[in-house]
Amino acid sequence: MAQRKSRSDRRIDLIEAARRAIIRHGIDGVQLSHVAEEAGLTSGAVLYHYPDLSELLVEAQQAGMERFYEQRLRQLATLTDPVEKLVVTIRSGLPTGPLDPDVRLLNELGGAAGRNRVYGVLLTSLYDRQVSMYQAILDTGAAIGVFRLSADSLTIARNLVALEDAYGYRITARHPLIGPDEAAELILSYARAATGNDLIH
Repeated sequence: MAQRKSRSDRRIDLIEAARRAIIRHGIDGVQLSHVAEEAGLTSGAVLYHYPDLSELLVEAQQAGMERFYEQRLRQLATLTDPVEKLVVTIRSGLPTGPLDPDVRLLNELGGAAGRNRVYGVLLTSLYDRQVSMYQAILDTGAAIGVFRLSADSLTIARNLVALEDAYGYRITARHPLIGPDEAAELILSYARAATGNDLIH
């Protein structure tokens, strides 16, 4: 006999279903019935766990963002060398390819941010946290003498996150000459100039 899912497991399933529905129908076009279909449930069952669809959609967006901040922080915590940290962080901030679901979700969020204040706040928060993550790596590298920064660490960190976003969009837009490896190398070329380090790792 199949074990009944807990309420928390069901909510996790619904968040994943909402993410798929957003990617399929767009953040402005997704409806309760779309989420229910993706989850294999009735609309009423979805509403039992999330009486407010907008709350579910926000949680779905937040779950998609975890990869680009919380997961990267956990990865960085296992490393000590600022050069390795910078290279790993740059590579982990890009889509795996045009169909990367997390980045497609962020693209949907970005398109709606100008119309929805909550989505705008989510994106701004993610950007600021990513900047802080890069800035910490740059400051550490400069303090121990492996980086010779060409500008203040905040400026370089902001540029690195902006390049991630720009090249990430090019990848999901299927630019014929820019895939994940090419985008990483383009960002690394800026990082080399900005840090005075060859960033070989």
